[in-house]
Amino acid sequence: MTPVAELIAPRRLGRDFRWLLSSSWTSNLGDGIALAASPLLIASLTSSPLLVAAGAMMQFLPWLLFGLFAGSLADRVDRRRLVMIANASRAVVVSVLVVFLATGHITVWVVLATAFLYGTAEVFADTAGSTLLPMLVAPRDLGIGNARLQAGFLVGNQLAGPPVGAFLFALGSFWPFLVQILAVGLAVVLVSRIARTSIPEQDAAGDRDAHPIREGLRWLRTNAPVRSLVLIILVFNVTWAAPWSILVLYATEHLQMGAVGFGALTTASALGGLVGTTIFGRLERRLRFSTLMRICLTLEVLMHLGFALTTSPLVAFAIMFGFGLYAFVWGTISTTVRQRLVPLGLQGRIASVNMVGIFAGLVVGQLLGGTIAQIWGLTAPWWFAFAGSAVTLALVWRTISHIAAAPVALGDADQAAERRER
Repeated sequence: MTPVAELIAPRRLGRDFRWLLSSSWTSNLGDGIALAASPLLIASLTSSPLLVAAGAMMQFLPWLLFGLFAGSLADRVDRRRLVMIANASRAVVVSVLVVFLATGHITVWVVLATAFLYGTAEVFADTAGSTLLPMLVAPRDLGIGNARLQAGFLVGNQLAGPPVGAFLFALGSFWPFLVQILAVGLAVVLVSRIARTSIPEQDAAGDRDAHPIREGLRWLRTNAPVRSLVLIILVFNVTWAAPWSILVLYATEHLQMGAVGFGALTTASALGGLVGTTIFGRLERRLRFSTLMRICLTLEVLMHLGFALTTSPLVAFAIMFGFGLYAFVWGTISTTVRQRLVPLGLQGRIASVNMVGIFAGLVVGQLLGGTIAQIWGLTAPWWFAFAGSAVTLALVWRTISHIAAAPVALGDADQAAERRER
């Protein structure tokens, strides 16, 4: 293995992890291409703000409708196979869209229906996909494994994919979606190379006769560390989404940055995340998870305050770069901690509850942010986010230690990882 390959996917994580990583990176590139192409396609078919917004709504509506069921299913079937079926379904849905585009029969309603069906398949793919890593690597390697998976999201979904998608759309409306089909199809082939994953044992997770979703919610209710972590993420997503819902207006009107400047802000965030990928290993070795979690949440509070006070685009760029860095570290740590504390048989259900909470927080935060900005101005959502996140952090400051120090529930993962061919 070359030094670069060893740095990206250390040998100790095993061959199956490399197949999972390759599949995830490939899928994220396809999603990043669609991230730019889909809004452009909708905007080319309608000038209605409501319909354009409906396209964005399709990103989280399937999570609210099917998230818990997807988690329950992921805990009852072969997760690798579920990822393959869900991703193959995504490819089929986009193929139908390409047929409509190629024949000239496309309408905005076809695009919205496609977005909903694609988003629904994505719920099942992402939920089952999030449970594979704990089955493939030892608990001590979950941090570096999650960091590498998140790096693929940053590069493919946030940096490389969108400009490629916009360029392909300029060549022809169906080209980005055709490339997306190829990327998702290749992701299916790559994940199929993972050694067969067994159906998780249910005896350790709870009562076999209980309703699976209710069983997962009951476990979450009685497990204080994981319950607290999910609630922290929910509340911080509300405070985060409030100002982010009007970020485009804040950037173009308050900071006078224009459309290009607004796009550069998101790029600065992605670049910060990439820096986070390079330093995460050292941070994980040198600092306790509880310390890192407190630092990240404190920076979140300060970021809101900085945006509320500044009128300088340069300061805004610096804040966004820092946001991308600590958000990557927080996302990797919070995912790693949750995966370490949740039994393998409940990974899907608890992950889905977490995701439903995230998207519910985004919906509530966006509604609050728009309302607050409409009444009190474009900086008011940042002040709301600063106050809300500061109060929340003060309330959970001690709890974070209990979350990070909770006993690992994946004691059998070391043996499972050793049994896999490396």
